[in-house]
Amino acid sequence: MFTAACLPAVAQTEKLITLSEAIALARTQSVDAAVVLNKLKTSYWEYRTFKADLLPEVNLTGTLPSYKKSYSTYQQSDGSYTFVRNNSMGLSGVLSVDQNIWLTGGKLSLTSSLDYIRQLGTDGSKQFMSVPVGVEFTQPLFGINNLKWNRRIEPVRYEEAKAEFISATEGVTMKAISYFFELLLAKEVLTTALQNQQNADRLYEVAGAKRRMGQISENELLQLKLSALNAKAAVTTANSNLNAKMFQLRAFLGLSEEVTLQPVLPESVPDLSINYDRVLQKALERNAFAQNIRRRQLEADYEVATAKGNLRSVDLFASVGYSGLDHTLSSAYKGLKDNSVVEVGVKIPILDWGKRRGKVKVAQSNREVISSRIKQEQINFNQDIFLLVEHFNNQAQQLSIAHEADAIAQQRYKTSIETFLIGKINTLDLNDAQTAKDEARQKRISELYYYWYYYYQIRSVTLWDFRSNTELTADFDDVIRKQ
Repeated sequence: MFTAACLPAVAQTEKLITLSEAIALARTQSVDAAVVLNKLKTSYWEYRTFKADLLPEVNLTGTLPSYKKSYSTYQQSDGSYTFVRNNSMGLSGVLSVDQNIWLTGGKLSLTSSLDYIRQLGTDGSKQFMSVPVGVEFTQPLFGINNLKWNRRIEPVRYEEAKAEFISATEGVTMKAISYFFELLLAKEVLTTALQNQQNADRLYEVAGAKRRMGQISENELLQLKLSALNAKAAVTTANSNLNAKMFQLRAFLGLSEEVTLQPVLPESVPDLSINYDRVLQKALERNAFAQNIRRRQLEADYEVATAKGNLRSVDLFASVGYSGLDHTLSSAYKGLKDNSVVEVGVKIPILDWGKRRGKVKVAQSNREVISSRIKQEQINFNQDIFLLVEHFNNQAQQLSIAHEADAIAQQRYKTSIETFLIGKINTLDLNDAQTAKDEARQKRISELYYYWYYYYQIRSVTLWDFRSNTELTADFDDVIRKQ
């Protein structure tokens, strides 16, 4: 206790925060926003890696140096074996420019290499071998062309990731809206609880005076005392709930615990009616779901093509160049001779008990399953959008009704207090008016929350702002570059 008394108190600062400010903070400072950005960055670099596969690649491969001092077996002319001592040092290096050919799935390389070997010892010799220019070509003749399929799949995958980024950003907004209105509702509940406690204490005092004059019964007096105690307990509960919701929103927005948030009730909402056909059109054009369907169909086709390509394998390898050999480095590049290699490798299963053809059938069956699932998902997608648009278009009327009901309930409660004071109604009617007043105020805030939640949910589905009639987009390269 002494230590706590000596420590300086943490200064709390109050901060008024509107719904738009909470949304802006959530998009920039929340952990959820960082997770969304990291997912985009992962997809971005995966796409960059794919594009790099289509560009020339320069490689240097070398052994610097290679030293050997060992014995190895050697077969002599008479067929007998003996051991030969090897004591040598070598150097080798290959510089190559490699280019993948997406049209055929082959690989073309331009190479230049140099090898050097020196026998160690008293009578050691040295020798250089050079290949100044060489051309190598590798081509699978019947196998799957992975590069060609990647050129079809990867751009679709990246477009899907970009659409998911915008949708997920709107999802962060929806989460911020939920936390904001939960805090707003908790604040309103506490305000109502404090008001109810004040009214309950006042009514109990008046009831005590009336009881002494014999105007009310002992039962009614006890009822009002119980109401006063319940009102006091409700204040404690509401205050704890407010602190919990405060911590939740504050942590989500990345704000300090020294900040006390005071949410501002957004009274006005835009007068907006949205057409289902237009929402569906924008969703099918821009939502990640459309790209997801296209990608899954391509991947299913790719699996079938891979299974068919594995039925047989024929690879062509060709190498053409010139090589030189001499004891000095400069002479190794003179008197060059042809150096050509052509190989055709074949792997055709004669008997595999239908294993490879079975894999083709499995891939084809999986493709049919994916097609069926996609059709059902499209039906569900359209249905969800229809229900979402219906909810939003009805929400404006629900909000108007809740606003009017709140005003009526507040006036009724005020009138009930005045009527109770003159003895025209009993405590049950007064409690009923109070309950209706509290529920009406909470209902008004809830309906306002659902209006904004449905609106931003439509934005996340369509990637379109129907208030300004503009698309939701971002400069993805700039977003990644700034992080």
